[in-house]
Amino acid sequence: MRFSAATTAGRFLPQRWALRMGPLLGRIDAVLFTADERGEASRMSVIAFSVRIVSAVIAFVSQVLMARWMGSFEYGIFVLVWVTMVIVGNLACLGFHTSVIRYIPEYRERGLMDELRGIVLASRLFVLIASTLIAGLGALGVWLAAPWIESYYVIPFILGVICLPMIAMSDLLSGLARANSWALFALSPTYLVRPVLILLFMALMLFVGYAPDARTAIFASIAATYVTTLGQLVGVTQRMERQIPAGPIKVHFAQWFVVSLPIFLVESFFFLLTNADVLMVGAYMDPNDVAVYFATVKTLALVHFVYFAVKAGVAPRYAQFTHGDPQRLAAFARETVSWTFWPSLLMALLVLVLGEPMLMLFGPEFSSGYPLLFLLVFGVVARAAVGPCESLLTMSGNQNICAAVYAMTLAFNIALNVVLIPMFGLWGAAMATAFAMIFEAGALSFTVWRKLGIAMLIFLAPKGAA
Repeated sequence: MRFSAATTAGRFLPQRWALRMGPLLGRIDAVLFTADERGEASRMSVIAFSVRIVSAVIAFVSQVLMARWMGSFEYGIFVLVWVTMVIVGNLACLGFHTSVIRYIPEYRERGLMDELRGIVLASRLFVLIASTLIAGLGALGVWLAAPWIESYYVIPFILGVICLPMIAMSDLLSGLARANSWALFALSPTYLVRPVLILLFMALMLFVGYAPDARTAIFASIAATYVTTLGQLVGVTQRMERQIPAGPIKVHFAQWFVVSLPIFLVESFFFLLTNADVLMVGAYMDPNDVAVYFATVKTLALVHFVYFAVKAGVAPRYAQFTHGDPQRLAAFARETVSWTFWPSLLMALLVLVLGEPMLMLFGPEFSSGYPLLFLLVFGVVARAAVGPCESLLTMSGNQNICAAVYAMTLAFNIALNVVLIPMFGLWGAAMATAFAMIFEAGALSFTVWRKLGIAMLIFLAPKGAA
């Protein structure tokens, strides 16, 4: 006998209230218990959404404490190094962390177990080797470029590259978990466990006498990243061994690499686009400004996580529906736009109301970032208004054109930052980010309509799509 929200309300609430709440509670039951693909996608999105809510709270509290412990200058150094490592670690997967989400459901659907075992094994080995080589080259590059880098960045960046292989492996393991709709395995290590461990290790190091600076924070991040990723590796491996029977292995590495490469470009352009403003502020302004801008962007995470939660839940279903009925794919894709937009709009209004006191928690100087929220929020809501278009393009085999759209958007963003930051400072970075996100949303929505005939736009009636 399973729990039912509707049945429980009928037993314990007055009949009038139970009848009024019936439709809403029925929807909750459908999300929690429906066994079809839509129900599974809904559950994963809800779990992802919940994880991102808790993650946003954890990240916000941890960043406030880190800023308080280190001060804005050292915190700004740590922020720039850590953001760079997360970006490069994600890119070091070379697209395999996303292509596995496409191939694993396909191979399982078609009964190709040899290929399924092959991509699980080959993707891990490839990502580990590639990320280790990139880490080595990165450390060498920082050492050779030291005369042209501000001295306070050199050692932190060299230390930071130690995290790269484990960040890349964690992203791949999250992709393997997402491909199997294991939402907690996909999201908890990165968004819950790792930030908590960074905070705990940092507090422990300060307690035993380490200096409250960027180097200490990076050491704490290295330890947290390795502990989290190794635990994730054990958990995902054990669960996959129970799901996939032992047997022969077939490796089609050339085919997987050819598909992963444009996905890598899509992911890299998207990731750079999401974080380019922080990197560009770091290139043009001092660590204090980086700290203020990053705190402002982290406050906006309450809006961003809706988009990422929906994306995490629907990508495997996009891949599955692509090989079936086009009308079914179109209906599901249009529905996911509403899943993204309305919660994002609500969160955006909440952030604008609470943004200033939230920034004050970082320190008095951080409140200067509050006016930037009113500009940045337009870009975030514009992205939410078209839903997870890039996932739909990538999972339907249109990753090349999606990469081209992101390349144009990234170039547009960087050009705006180069022009506007020297003129307007942090306001220039915020303007560049907002304009680029609006351009991205329009370009992706138009591309989906031209390629798939699906209208991914919140205020466009469903009958307008094919």
